[in-house]
Amino acid sequence: MLRSRIAPTPSGFLHLGNAVNFVLTWLMVRKAGGMLRLRIDDADCLRTRPEYLEDIFRQLDWLGLTWDEGPLGPDDFGRRFSQQLKRERYRDFLAGLGGQLYPCACSRSRIRELAPDGVYPGFCRGRSGGPGVGQAQRVLVPEGSVLVVEGQEVALCKAMGDFVLWRKEDLPAYQLVSLVDDLDDRINLIVRGQDLLASSAAQIFLARLHGDNLFAATVFHHHPMVIGEDGRKLSKSDGALSLAVLREAGACPMMVFQAVARQIGLDPAGIVTLEDLLFRYCETS
Repeated sequence: MLRSRIAPTPSGFLHLGNAVNFVLTWLMVRKAGGMLRLRIDDADCLRTRPEYLEDIFRQLDWLGLTWDEGPLGPDDFGRRFSQQLKRERYRDFLAGLGGQLYPCACSRSRIRELAPDGVYPGFCRGRSGGPGVGQAQRVLVPEGSVLVVEGQEVALCKAMGDFVLWRKEDLPAYQLVSLVDDLDDRINLIVRGQDLLASSAAQIFLARLHGDNLFAATVFHHHPMVIGEDGRKLSKSDGALSLAVLREAGACPMMVFQAVARQIGLDPAGIVTLEDLLFRYCETS
């Protein structure tokens, strides 16, 4: 059975780009008769806020999106589904990578100084030690590491370099957490923006390194980015216009459904509800 997830992060208010991704994922799962899981990525507890968590449920309800597995609301999420409850699981997975890891105490400013493109080239390779406060754990990505994701070649060594798996703050990093949860939840369809192509390659690389061959069967779909009026992708960190603000200005979910229709090559005319969009999408093949 097809199994997918929507994975909002409670580090800011949801914006139009998030909504388009969630609706597209919902469409693909419902058309296939699969299972959809709500996974909230709160491993970065330093950026998580209660108001952002509440916003996730509020906006999903506004869009009319349903899920088959996952939390029913903020309280249920905190009790049973928070990634902060899985810290030891992430540590165990990290330990399974053995000698492929090394500690790194480089600051972001130091990395920018020595590597203007922002890709970490392995300054600390050869050091030894485990994860802990004050130093990150990076995975060694061999030169020439190229992975094929959705038919596209990704030179991981150039796109991400030796990326972080455990942060200096003694927190698991996104690439590790996302892979572990997808493995544990038996996810076999991942829908993401095109900007996360390198992240997909990184997680395929990690799964192979760990010996988790099941992940090799995962289907990826990377959709075009939703672009703001300034020509840049929408981002919480950039203060992108939130769904909450759009709603206050009188927006209705139809704008999201029609944006999704355009993304997948459908004529948005006449698409008013989520059901309209699903019906039109199911008619395409």
